[in-house]
Amino acid sequence: MHSRILFQTEQGIARITLNRPEKRNALDPTTIAEIGEALAATAADENVRIVVITGAGNDFCSGADLSGLQKSGDNDVLQHMADARKMADVFLAMRRHPRPIVAAVRGRALAGGCGLATAADLILASESAQFGYPEVNIGFVAAMVMAILRRSISEKRAFELLTTGEIIPAQTASDYGLVNRVFADETFDIDVEAFVSKLAAKSASAITLSKKLLYHIDAMSFETSIESGVQVNAMARTTDDLKKGLEKFLKRS
Repeated sequence: MHSRILFQTEQGIARITLNRPEKRNALDPTTIAEIGEALAATAADENVRIVVITGAGNDFCSGADLSGLQKSGDNDVLQHMADARKMADVFLAMRRHPRPIVAAVRGRALAGGCGLATAADLILASESAQFGYPEVNIGFVAAMVMAILRRSISEKRAFELLTTGEIIPAQTASDYGLVNRVFADETFDIDVEAFVSKLAAKSASAITLSKKLLYHIDAMSFETSIESGVQVNAMARTTDDLKKGLEKFLKRS
């Protein structure tokens, strides 16, 4: 039973909803643990084809629960590292997850909340959504998400967001390459559902192999990346999805 999130799976689509609207869905240790549990459950469930993360109420997520951060002020460095690693484990679980993860963002996605969205494979935003890393304004650092952010947008844009703490609108985030699609506020839920349903209808094996290879080649040389592509190409040829897809295509042509 979850106390901080809502979690359901229907027709191959798993939905993780941060459910602390009174706290703008701030991330406390319990919330982080429950997100991790839901990610593990969806990764193990072969019926899940896509995971959607969203927030209850007006905002996606305001970031870390600062009251809890303040209370831990007397902890030593090792205790702080253990605490930080819990969020890091969520980011890694999202990267390693066999299915695509979509962040559907309404309202504000700030600090760790923006990090959670950035860690998703795709971000769908309502036109009034806002994104930013304002940690610098309180002397903090958006440290763990930096590895993901600099892979999502240019180095100079990442530096700008991390050091100015500027909060940007959804369209600017899209222009920067941080957001994939921006939908009108009034049709956001319908547009997200259409996008997610269309993605869920694609070949599960092809998407899983694509995600794995895309992130696997991140730090490789060109030659090693090509060789990894050869291996995945060969694996894809053995899947039932390809056999069915080829048969359907050839019958049509």
